[in-house]
Amino acid sequence: MPMENIDTDQIIPARFLKATTREGFGENLFSDWRTQSDGTVNENFVLNNEMYKGEILIAGRNFGCGSSREHAAWALYDYGFRAVVSSFFADIFKGNALNNGLLPITVSPEFLNKVFLAIEKEAKVSFEIDLQNQTFSCKRIDLQTHFEINSYKKHCLLNGLDDTDFLVRQKSKIEAFEAAHVIG
Repeated sequence: MPMENIDTDQIIPARFLKATTREGFGENLFSDWRTQSDGTVNENFVLNNEMYKGEILIAGRNFGCGSSREHAAWALYDYGFRAVVSSFFADIFKGNALNNGLLPITVSPEFLNKVFLAIEKEAKVSFEIDLQNQTFSCKRIDLQTHFEINSYKKHCLLNGLDDTDFLVRQKSKIEAFEAAHVIG
């Protein structure tokens, strides 16, 4: 999706924000783009093309701008995406993505352009993410870059943890700290 400035209302329109659990939002991901006004499938929208199915969404600059709705990350994850690659993410979207198991990978504008050119040249081109080594690469051509990620969030993603899971795993350390610092 080479479009720039894709906002959270385009990712998941507000009319679908009636649930408070994370499940079920994927079916309405990019709903206004995936369907025509009469409800039929928009054959020209990239996600309706089987050739572009996968777990990595490649998007234009400023992905996730607009409102701070966490539902955007929920919808992307529920649809099956596990990472989004762009040259810039809105800060709140980036935080929401990381908090919900979705990896936002920021690459340079020049690198992103090379990725779009590789896709244009061969639609079935495959990409690989190595979270441990923090690299994003194209499998068939010499195209690789390093990406930054907060070490805590990296640990959580590698271990399938959200913030609550992480804290629960620290229970014995927290109890030991409390026992050592009891005043009275």
